[in-house]
Amino acid sequence: MARPAATWKSLSTPLSAPVLEVIDGLGFHKMTPVQAATIPLLLSYKDVAAEAVTGSGKTLAFLVPLLELLLKRKKNEAWKKHEIGAIIISPTRELTTQIHEVLAEFLSHEELSCFRQKILIGGNSVEDDAMAIIKNGANIIVGTPGRLQDLFERKGDLNLAAKVKSLELLVLDEADRLLDLGFEATINTILAYLPRQRRTGLFSATQTKEVKDLMRAGLRNPVLVSVREKATTSTPKLLQNFYVIVEPETKLTAMLEFIRSQQIKKAMIFFPTCACVEYWSIAMAELVKPMTVLALHGKMKSQRFRILKAFRDADSALLLCTDVLARGVDIPEVDWVLQWDPPSNAAAFVHRVGRTARQGSEGNALIMLLPTEDAYVDFLTRNQKVLLKEMKLQVTDQGLKNELKKLHQLQMDDRSVFDKANRAFVSHVQAYSKHECNLILRVKDLDLGKVATSYGLLQLPKMPEMKPQFSETFCGPEAPVDIWKLTYKDKQKQSSLESKLKTYNETGEWKGKKKLFKKKSIPWELAKKAREEKKEARKNRREQKLKRKAAIEAGGTVPIKKKNKFSQEELDELANDIRSLKKLKQKKISEEEFDQQMGLNDFGSSNESDGN
Repeated sequence: MARPAATWKSLSTPLSAPVLEVIDGLGFHKMTPVQAATIPLLLSYKDVAAEAVTGSGKTLAFLVPLLELLLKRKKNEAWKKHEIGAIIISPTRELTTQIHEVLAEFLSHEELSCFRQKILIGGNSVEDDAMAIIKNGANIIVGTPGRLQDLFERKGDLNLAAKVKSLELLVLDEADRLLDLGFEATINTILAYLPRQRRTGLFSATQTKEVKDLMRAGLRNPVLVSVREKATTSTPKLLQNFYVIVEPETKLTAMLEFIRSQQIKKAMIFFPTCACVEYWSIAMAELVKPMTVLALHGKMKSQRFRILKAFRDADSALLLCTDVLARGVDIPEVDWVLQWDPPSNAAAFVHRVGRTARQGSEGNALIMLLPTEDAYVDFLTRNQKVLLKEMKLQVTDQGLKNELKKLHQLQMDDRSVFDKANRAFVSHVQAYSKHECNLILRVKDLDLGKVATSYGLLQLPKMPEMKPQFSETFCGPEAPVDIWKLTYKDKQKQSSLESKLKTYNETGEWKGKKKLFKKKSIPWELAKKAREEKKEARKNRREQKLKRKAAIEAGGTVPIKKKNKFSQEELDELANDIRSLKKLKQKKISEEEFDQQMGLNDFGSSNESDGN
C-alpha cells in the first residue's frame, strides 16, 4: 500500500508560520517525495545532492529551507542590506525568472519582506546589475552562471566576493543541464569566491559522471537523495507517452490531423533547430487557424519572456520551441508535448515530456518517428526507462495535397518564407547528422526528397547530402516556380534583392553574405575540361600532403619547392588548412575530422555535412 503524502506541518523541524502561510496560499497542501526527503536534511545543515524527475517540486524543495535558514540567523542577528545569505544558480533565463517569481510570492509576505532578492540574467547590462546591488542591496541572488561570474570578477565598486562571506546556502538547480551547456568552468570560478562554511544543495534530473565530479568539488560529504515516482520509469507517474510511425512526406499532415482530432488546448511542439521554429511558426499559424501559434527559441533575447507569458495566459495555443524550454520551466495546463523529431540526446526526451504532467496533474506526450527510426522506441525503453504506446493516425492523399498547396503559396507570396523554409530544412538535416544516437538515426537512411516534401519546399536545395535520386521522390508545386521571380513583402529586402540581381546581370557576379558567385559564361565542354583539371590538381596536392605527413611522422625533413606565384585556389586551400590545424590544436575537432578536412581520407569519398 502506498504511503500517504506528508504534510508540511509533519516535518521534524517545524516550519515558521509565514512560510507555511505562503505555501498554503499557493495551494500546496502536501509535500512531494523530493520535498519530504531534502528539506529536513538542508534544515539540519547537511549538503544534499538530489536526483528527481522533472516536475517533482524541486523549486520548493530548496526555497523553503533557504528561507528558514535566513530566518533562523535573523533571530540572533539581522541581515544587513548588502549581506548575501543565499545564491541560486540555474541554467536558463526562463528557469531563473520562474524561480525569482516563486520566491517573490514568499517575500511578499509581511514577515518575509525584510529579505531582498536580485535576479541576475542576460538581457540587461552588467553595469545596471552592479549599480542595482550597490544601491538596493540583496540578501538572495537568483541568477545564471555567466552573469554571476561577470559580477564576481568585476573590479572596483561592487566587490561581490565581500558580500557573500555570510552565505548560508548555495543551490545549483538543474545541475546536469548546467554542465550540458558548458558551465563547468564558470561554476568552479564562482565556487572559488564562496565561503567553505556553507550549505550546498545540488538538484538534477540525472546523476551523470560530470554531476558527480561537481558534487566532489562543491559539496562536503553530501547526502544523496534519489526520488523516482515509479521504479520502472524516469518520467512523471501520470504522463502517458505515445509514438506514431509516419512516412517522411506525411509528417506535417499527421501532426495537423493529430492537433485537430485531439482538440488540444495547450501544446508545446519541440523542433530540432531555431530555423525550424522560425519557419514552422509562420506555416502553422496559417494551417491551424484560428488557434494561436507562438514561437520561442534560444536566439531570441528580450521577446522570450513576453512570449512565455502570452502562452501561460492563453486559453488555447501552440508553442513551437527548441530545447531551450526543455528544462524546469513550469507552464500550467500543458496537456500535450509533441516532438517533430527525436531530440539530440536521449536524456532530452525525458526533460521535454516533463513539461506536462507536473505537480500531480495528468499529461500526454507524442513523438513522431519515421519507419527507419522505429528502433528508437526500444532504445528509449532501455536507455531512459521510458515506456511508449503506439498510436495510429489516418492521413489522406488529399489532405497532404491541400497542406502542401498552402505551404507553396506562402512561399510564393513572400520570398522571406521561401528563405526560412530552406534554412529550416538544411538545419534539420545538419542537426540530424549530429544525433547522439546515430547508430539508429542515420542521415543516409533518410529519403531527403520526401523530407523536403514535408517541408513544402519549392525546390530541392543544394547540399552535400542531396543525391540525384531524391529528385524522383520530391513532390514540389504542380507548376514549376521561377524562384528568381519571388518577391519580398518587406520593401527594403526587395530593394536589396533587385540591386543584387541588377549587378549580377551586368557583371555576372552575385555578392551574397558568405560567397561571391560568378555567372558561368564558358561552353560546357570547356567547363567539363576545367573540372577535370581541377580534380587532377586536387589529387596531386593530396598525394603531396600524404608524402609530407609520412615524412613528418618519420622524423625527416620536407623540402619546400619555391614558387614564384601561387594561384588563388592554392592560397584559399592553404588558409583552410591553417584553420583546420588551429581547430585541431584547440581540440575543437578530432584527428579523424582533421584528416578529412585536409583531404587525407580516401580520395573521392563523399562526406556527410556536420552543420550546426
